[in-house]
Amino acid sequence: MSNVFSRNLQETHNVFQWENLGDIKEGRGDLGEEMPVLVYRLMQFTMLDILTRKFGSDKANDLFREAGYLAGREFALAVLDLKVDLDKFVANLQQALVDYKIGILRMEAYDPETGNLTLTVGQDLDCSGLPITNETVCNYDEGFIAGILNAYTGKNYDVREIDCWANGDRTCRFNGVVV
Repeated sequence: MSNVFSRNLQETHNVFQWENLGDIKEGRGDLGEEMPVLVYRLMQFTMLDILTRKFGSDKANDLFREAGYLAGREFALAVLDLKVDLDKFVANLQQALVDYKIGILRMEAYDPETGNLTLTVGQDLDCSGLPITNETVCNYDEGFIAGILNAYTGKNYDVREIDCWANGDRTCRFNGVVV
């Protein structure tokens, strides 16, 4: 009986739901809701390191994209008004990303016929300030943006980073293509 209980507890604990993020204000009364980006990156990059060692770089990056997608979709559903026109949605998204200190979003191009777009995120959590390694590293952000776009449009997007701080640019640029 205890094995069934612990298996059921583990299965429900591992299924992400926005509500499971908890009441951070109550739980961190003295420390508050914010933490240094360094701590976020410590968790992210050590997780990526372990996943890369276990599964290889391509699979680890795919898993980060998948996690980012889930996070972006849930973020959009919980935080954004998905029933407004595109201009209002982008303005709300820009403000939410600043409010949550995720980054500074700018829409560079949008094709209303295809839904394809190019956008930048400056001062982002994942890579702003990293040493130059001549690679794009924001796989989680690719998924995060794709998840947000899916929640708003109902369409599936393939989002890929084309410019990154880690490859010498000062902002991250992403192309999103409806698939």
